[in-house]
Amino acid sequence: MNFSKYMSEWLYGKEGYYSTFKAIGKEGDFYTAVSSSRFFGASIANFLLKLIDQDDSKKTGYLVEIGAHRGYLICDMIQWIYSVDPSLLKTLKFAIIEKHPQVIEEQKEYIHRRFGDDVGVEHYGSVDEIKMDYAFVVSNEIFDAFSCELYMDEKIATVNNHKISWIPATKDMIEWSKKHRLTKGEIAVGYEEFASEFKTLSKCDFVSFDYGERYIRNDFSVRTYKEHKTYPLFDETIKLEDLFGNSDITYDVNFAHVIEAFENNGFNLGSFQTQARALIEFGIIEILEQFARQTTKEIYISEAGKIKTLISPTIMGDKFKMIHLSK
Repeated sequence: MNFSKYMSEWLYGKEGYYSTFKAIGKEGDFYTAVSSSRFFGASIANFLLKLIDQDDSKKTGYLVEIGAHRGYLICDMIQWIYSVDPSLLKTLKFAIIEKHPQVIEEQKEYIHRRFGDDVGVEHYGSVDEIKMDYAFVVSNEIFDAFSCELYMDEKIATVNNHKISWIPATKDMIEWSKKHRLTKGEIAVGYEEFASEFKTLSKCDFVSFDYGERYIRNDFSVRTYKEHKTYPLFDETIKLEDLFGNSDITYDVNFAHVIEAFENNGFNLGSFQTQARALIEFGIIEILEQFARQTTKEIYISEAGKIKTLISPTIMGDKFKMIHLSK
């Protein structure tokens, strides 16, 4: 089978990595910006509030999260919106895009613990199920969860019994690679289809954070994660059959590919920048300063340390990127 199908089975098959709920943190397999600090969500919500100030009609739209894990991010966003302007909880609608029933139940349980019956969050299987003029859509580390083909010198990887071999690539893939000056690396599968799901929204702001660059590296970045350890896919010391389905597998996002897919579906690039710069522009420092006036010195120092993780160039600040696309 082609590598993209193998990766899809690895992550989303019946016994795949994402077929059951995954913990985050010391007991889990990965850390994210969402699990690092609640101010991550607050700053993104602050950006939404700025957009509403510029266009009052957006206050009757949807706030949507894709790939919400337990629901931390959208809840942190709702909490900040309530803190700034409680009236918006009566005009905005909230939704999560999720397909796995077990994850949906975990999300519902967590959201109810946060807000009781005061806030309703709807669930949909895809963006195109949302029938609304406007939506602010947010995702964190979603694009690196798409399956990909491995391409090298006009050949693609296939997998048989967890062993990788190479066959000639299709004409279309070769042409795509030449157009993007790719000779070696990953080609994501599904960006175009995903971007087309937004066609039902006449107006949309899509904000996403992920690990990658806006240029072709011409090298493989595909790797697996298990128990906070990284294993390059082509490391000769690992056995894929031992990692298949019980570890995460990912790669660096080619944001140029993401931009192209969305521009072909009516979007314009609003901005592309490091996570640090984006969060600072969204107002994360001002939010922390407001928090400092309402809490103890010890708690403030603790939260400031978490924010440092988000914006420090050597931790997450420069390694992760933010992309804002709008139509």
